[in-house]
Amino acid sequence: MSKRIYISPSWAFHDDRGDALNPQLFTLLNRIKETGKLTKAAALANISYRHGWNLLDQAHQFFGSPVVHLEKGRGATLSPLGEKLLWAEQRVAARLTPQMENLASELNIEIHKEIADLSPILRLHASHGYAVALLPDYALGFQLDLQYKSPIDALAALNRGACDLAGIHVPADLRIEPLIARYAEYLNTKHYRVIRFITRQQGLMVAPGNPHQVRGIQDLARKALKLINRQQDSGTRALLDRLLADALVDHTTINGYLEEEFTHTAVAAFVAAGMADIGFGVEAAARQFKLDFIPIAQEHYLMICHRRTLRQTACQQFLDQIRSPAFQARVASLPGYRSTRCGVVEALSESLLQA
Repeated sequence: MSKRIYISPSWAFHDDRGDALNPQLFTLLNRIKETGKLTKAAALANISYRHGWNLLDQAHQFFGSPVVHLEKGRGATLSPLGEKLLWAEQRVAARLTPQMENLASELNIEIHKEIADLSPILRLHASHGYAVALLPDYALGFQLDLQYKSPIDALAALNRGACDLAGIHVPADLRIEPLIARYAEYLNTKHYRVIRFITRQQGLMVAPGNPHQVRGIQDLARKALKLINRQQDSGTRALLDRLLADALVDHTTINGYLEEEFTHTAVAAFVAAGMADIGFGVEAAARQFKLDFIPIAQEHYLMICHRRTLRQTACQQFLDQIRSPAFQARVASLPGYRSTRCGVVEALSESLLQA
């Protein structure tokens, strides 16, 4: 049986007297937003109705303002403060989870060295994503050292031998020359191979009901709308910049263009909290936060490796797992994700990076 460390970020409010909020409050708030009923929310949070009521009352006393509005016959709704608390909890998780998972992976590898676990190790550096996050659950017969890195950092690590696989992504239907040129700096087409992974849908995330009637990339030029962007070295940012150029939208005029988050989940959390009107990212993140989604472009997620890596036991086990019906069914359950050619190994070429 696989034994692994899991690390989850957590945080709490304290006041000057040392009083603190019970962390269960955030789970309860999330369930109330989902169900609109305190009774159902408490059951889903595995607490009693009385305890749930006490949590809400304690929070009211702590802040001097209610976090939930309870109306007889109309259920429960989060107050503006409750919404902001839930957003803060979601943003903490979205921002810190990749770093926590990196640390957990490092610790797991070191601990397994001391318990005589001789399973082969496969080192994967890849940008954070919903399908990539599934991989540790399918590390059967090998140990997966998964480190979340930008595509450029992943390729640099592969080039110097610091990892076995590097995850990158390229648009399916257009070619971004500056991005391909940066990738090519680290890739020797004679020595490297491509492992097809997944294809995912990228697009615009907006509030439920699309109140601003956003239709496409051109709407980002509207001064009244605020964007939350991805960081500069991400593949998603490169894709958005290309789409803006094609739409003749000057990025320097976009409200919020310089405000950045580091994962699709964080972008979606930002929009869901009303801190921005539009985000650009994967459909799965939008659906997780119950946002509306306008599809814009599809993107291939690829794994790059040295051809000799394909002969390693760990890599062979990895290929078996991502080709398995079980893994591909999990990918199919992610909104906007497809695994049509998952596990196919191909030669590396500039034309392939475009296909």
